[in-house]
Amino acid sequence: MAEPQRNILIVDDDDLIHQAIKMILPKNWKATSIRGVGQVPTNSFFHAAFVDMHLTKNTSAAEGLASIRAIREQFPLVEIFGMSGDLTMDLMEKALAAGARRFLAKPLMPEEVQSIIDKVEALWLIRQSDERCGRIAHMWIGSSKASQQVMLGISGLRGERGPILIEGETGTGKEVVASLLNTQENGRPLISLNLGAIPDNLFESELFGHVRGAFTGADALKIGLTEAANGGDLFLDEIEALPLSQQAKLLRFLESGEIRRVGAKEPIYLKVRVIAASNKSLIELVKKGKFREDLMFRLSGKKIVLPPLRERTEDLAELCKYFLSKESSARRKIFAEQALEVLKSYPFPGNVRELKRICEQLSLTSPLPVIRPQDVRSLLPTEDIQTAVSFQLERGLPDLIGNFEKQLLSNALDRTNSDVDQAAGLLKISRSSFYKKMKDYGIGGISGGATQ
Repeated sequence: MAEPQRNILIVDDDDLIHQAIKMILPKNWKATSIRGVGQVPTNSFFHAAFVDMHLTKNTSAAEGLASIRAIREQFPLVEIFGMSGDLTMDLMEKALAAGARRFLAKPLMPEEVQSIIDKVEALWLIRQSDERCGRIAHMWIGSSKASQQVMLGISGLRGERGPILIEGETGTGKEVVASLLNTQENGRPLISLNLGAIPDNLFESELFGHVRGAFTGADALKIGLTEAANGGDLFLDEIEALPLSQQAKLLRFLESGEIRRVGAKEPIYLKVRVIAASNKSLIELVKKGKFREDLMFRLSGKKIVLPPLRERTEDLAELCKYFLSKESSARRKIFAEQALEVLKSYPFPGNVRELKRICEQLSLTSPLPVIRPQDVRSLLPTEDIQTAVSFQLERGLPDLIGNFEKQLLSNALDRTNSDVDQAAGLLKISRSSFYKKMKDYGIGGISGGATQ
């Protein structure tokens, strides 16, 4: 598939700057060169703009600031980069306030410009997800300010090395973000592991592999997931579930890239980027003595925090339309505006994953082509369950006891058709904690899934 056409605007009075930037641009980028904001084509669309702060040697930086404001007003989503040899803090801060994304020092460095263009390309690929449905496994749906910040965070990590931490409540889209981070690196392998589902005694073997005869039952050589991800990304979901006894081993791998299969004498050196995800704040876990501080610092050098759905309700209509479009063409449904208002008033403890399940059920159960408010209300948790959830959130699940706790888990499973992911989101606990409680109380009959 051909790369989409991109347009960049270069505003500068120095011909060498125009030539230098054009030499760096990929083939699918077309440059428009002008010397002043009054020359901006009104019938064009631009994905990026480089603007000199002193457009002529005899003008002040006010002209450059005016250019940034005018371009931002005409093209609200354009990525603008101010540039100048004048690096006074006052000028650079004013450029950001006027609408520039970043400020570049002149003379421009080719490597920096190349990195910027790569990140802008990644951002537009995420924004224009509908155009590339066949190219990726996941998409980020939404155009709210909160969603724009998420997309900027993802694209800003294109080409970056070192671990990445994704934090967010259950169901906010951590797996989607991990997939997008990997996809924008052009075909690198992505290996995923849910740490909450790995027994403590099998962690080392799963992650690093083992040699034949390393322990009872090790009948053959096993390649660990780190080795399988060599040259690509390793996604470690529910990093908060990793026992303290194993955290030092992961830290050593992150710092050195060295692994040793269980039972092996020789080390192996790998190039793997680790993407970790947590539905809890690692800082808070460190304070409670449940997570190593050095590992937390190593993971969180590059961090993306995902907003809960209740903080981006502007995205509800887009999300609902998308989820309904994925259902059978024999069940074409749309939401009435009043039905969307009912959804906006609901706090969605299970976040986008819960919304997806509701849309799937409404596609099946609503009797009209238009989904009504009463259709939505019939699928939302009852007041009794919401009260129980609120009580649980205030007290904390460990404080609940006996039959009430068991009933709380059972009710959550009933309301979500035995989907453990959504049920865990409803109760605001991790999947690993939910599985453990189910085992404790002998509750069975579950299924799982994952979405944004």
